[in-house]
Amino acid sequence: MPGDSSESGKRHCGAWYLLLLVPFIGVLFPGWYNSVAPTWGGMPYFYWYQLLWVVIASVLTGIVYLVMR
Repeated sequence: MPGDSSESGKRHCGAWYLLLLVPFIGVLFPGWYNSVAPTWGGMPYFYWYQLLWVVIASVLTGIVYLVMR
């Protein structure tokens, strides 16, 4: 039945939104990444770790957008 496939499709599409939780969990506890070493280009780990998550979050948001559109 067409109604059944659309309902299961709607439930399955919601799983893509779980990808948006990954960056949130990655920066949720600063104690995990609160250190100076290793540095990258003179930038302490604390800062470049967070900047890396900005890029990762952008990529994951783009993926979710493309899949859900």
